[in-house]
Amino acid sequence: MTDLKDLMISRVRVKLLELFFAGGEEMYYVRQITRLIKEEINAVRRELDRMVGFGLLKSEQRGNRLYYRLNPRYLFFNELKQMIAKTTGLGKKIRRAKRKLGEVNYVIFSSKFVMGQKPVKDEVEVFVVGKVVLKELDLLIKQEEEKRQREINYTVLSQEEFEFRKTRRDPFVMEILLTPYVMIIGDTIKFAQRQTPGLS
Repeated sequence: MTDLKDLMISRVRVKLLELFFAGGEEMYYVRQITRLIKEEINAVRRELDRMVGFGLLKSEQRGNRLYYRLNPRYLFFNELKQMIAKTTGLGKKIRRAKRKLGEVNYVIFSSKFVMGQKPVKDEVEVFVVGKVVLKELDLLIKQEEEKRQREINYTVLSQEEFEFRKTRRDPFVMEILLTPYVMIIGDTIKFAQRQTPGLS
């Protein structure tokens, strides 16, 4: 049975969560995991057994190796995905650098970006709304690109343009609103809400 106590986590489990969520649908075996997160094999095995036990991970035997992967049907899967996105990697850097970045109203990551999946052509992975210091944002994006060894598709709009295009049901903005995403900075309800023309 899934319970909140499942989420009371150790240092090793934090590292495992970061690894699995960054890898998306990737499967890992025990010795591979110990190399990647630099923890002792017994501690890794213990945490993997617990995470399989409460349903966050699934295990699968392939040849003489037991592989582990995320279970997207786990009750708190989406909540964990949001927590990981906000507290690790680019999400953590953006939140820490919020003042340097200017007046940031919203930052969202596409769910595919959070799960380490490559986008289709022209798909926006990082969307930022506000009066943004582009030089500072570009620096953070470039660091993440080096880490992922690929370009990241990101877009920045002012709050005024975003609200205008949202009200006009602009196809580009509507596509962003309708594609699964994780809110890194901002209010999810206000982000999706369309203002009535003439009202602030």
